[in-house]
Amino acid sequence: MFSYRHGFHAGNHADVLKHIVLVHLLNYYNQKDTAYSFIDLHAGAGLYDLEGQWAQKRSEFAEGIGKIWAAKGAPPAVKAYLDVIRDLNPDGALHVYPGSPWIALEACREQDRLRLYEMHPSEAEFLLKNLEQRGARTLRQTTLYDSDGFAGLKAHIPPVTRRAIVLIDPSYEDKKDYRRVIDTMRDALQRFPTGCYAIWYPQVQRREAQDLPRQLERLGAKNWLHASLTVIQSSEDGLGLHGSGVFVINPPYTLQGAMKDAMPWLLKTMGQDDRAAYQLDYLAD
Repeated sequence: MFSYRHGFHAGNHADVLKHIVLVHLLNYYNQKDTAYSFIDLHAGAGLYDLEGQWAQKRSEFAEGIGKIWAAKGAPPAVKAYLDVIRDLNPDGALHVYPGSPWIALEACREQDRLRLYEMHPSEAEFLLKNLEQRGARTLRQTTLYDSDGFAGLKAHIPPVTRRAIVLIDPSYEDKKDYRRVIDTMRDALQRFPTGCYAIWYPQVQRREAQDLPRQLERLGAKNWLHASLTVIQSSEDGLGLHGSGVFVINPPYTLQGAMKDAMPWLLKTMGQDDRAAYQLDYLAD
């Protein structure tokens, strides 16, 4: 249950895609003064040392953020994401990589609130220490729960301000996570149909992973965007991550154009063989 540690994967190609979308969502929500909630159901440790033993063991960041760090001609959505990473690495070298809650903390204003769930004891401990180092303002606006995010979401929606970004990105090591994503989203759309929900999923050799986007489409949301990026052909043994996708329900109207520009560039920059490809689908009411 507690085997997954995101430090091994921090900054990989899946993080890049997910966080490009997240930065765009946060920047869009910041355009209005009205406060919003950021609810992360699988928060992780918040900040990751790319020079540490976990990240160095697999060096997955080399095929992700490492590929685009110094690449030329980044589209606006990618540039906005890179600006966040560069602010945390001011000397120009890659030392640390922010997880989703850290990216949200960098973007959220004083009036915004963060609700972070993390069940892994060590990850939750690291996250709390990282939050404490940011100081009093962060601790005032952030609540950390060492409990199940799937079950906890219903307590926070709809928020008083009727504005929220919900991020759902479990490890999917447990195949039940795929069903829990669908069940959680079905309930969430009944409670808070206008919320913005970003669901990340891995491209792996599992039927559940291949079916998830279609199941999300069938939930009946009137507005959604689905971006997926395959970076390499799947291995013969069926192991490993060969791509990922992000499915956003109730996305900002600006996300479609931003990802139309970003996806071809990401494919060119992070694709590893001739089976690399991207897909961008959307439904707008």
